[in-house]
Amino acid sequence: MKIGVAGLGAMGANVAARLIEVGHEVSVWNRNADKTKPLADIGAKVAATPAELASTTEAVITLLTDGKSIDAVYNGPNGLLSGDVKGKLLIEMSTVAPNVHTELDAKVRAKGAALVECPVGGSTVPARKGQLLGLMGATPEDAERAQPILEQLCRRVEHCGAVGTGASMKLAINLPLMVAWQAFGEAFAIARAAGWEPQRLLDLFVDSNGANNGLKSRAPMIVTMFQGGDPGPATFTIDNAVKDLRTMVATGESMGADMLATKAALAGFEDATRNGQGNGDGAQLTVYWATKQK
Repeated sequence: MKIGVAGLGAMGANVAARLIEVGHEVSVWNRNADKTKPLADIGAKVAATPAELASTTEAVITLLTDGKSIDAVYNGPNGLLSGDVKGKLLIEMSTVAPNVHTELDAKVRAKGAALVECPVGGSTVPARKGQLLGLMGATPEDAERAQPILEQLCRRVEHCGAVGTGASMKLAINLPLMVAWQAFGEAFAIARAAGWEPQRLLDLFVDSNGANNGLKSRAPMIVTMFQGGDPGPATFTIDNAVKDLRTMVATGESMGADMLATKAALAGFEDATRNGQGNGDGAQLTVYWATKQK
């Protein structure tokens, strides 16, 4: 199948590579064209504009930063919707507020195309292996059409309901992990009184009822950071977490929720960003707050 991918950040690049690996004819576009080269080297075609990407493919997947980026890529002068896209399948996988996807859905349908939202749970390694968690919002007919593609990217695809419900579920699923990173940082600050080596500390926490899958998978990274070593490339940055937490707070408040724990976690992440930690992995927040002095 001819599939386009627009937005080649860490997730988008791995999704595109996965699609090439499983046999699709993949075309890519990115605002910074330098990011297209690694994919071109393994067989991807490179489109000059989103409009060209849409015109030369049967389906387009977008993984973009925020609502502003989505608007530019879809509705700009050379955007995905600027040409004839009748009958095309557009799969939007960004983590944004539900209203961004519902408003986009109306514009896509006005052009005779189909929109399926499918924000995903997981980071770069699951993306490359086709092991993401897909949270799909779509009509039943469009969901059925997108399912074969999404099953090659995800270990599980959950049809949450109409467009907008996938975005809501993605925010809901990510929220406890974001709050937990702040909580672990505060917990490790208290645990410093024991004077344990980082490896022993993380071994205990991972074996406790308080551990989650995020802590279990990133425990070696956290130990390395406590020891002052290089943890490797970030899979989900503190800056990205700030963006998502702000969206979670706004979305929850729009539904009448107080979002007290989310606001507290947001304050913790924002503090880390102000102090130069924004490009670090979200797990770095645990070390930041455990070692920060008043």
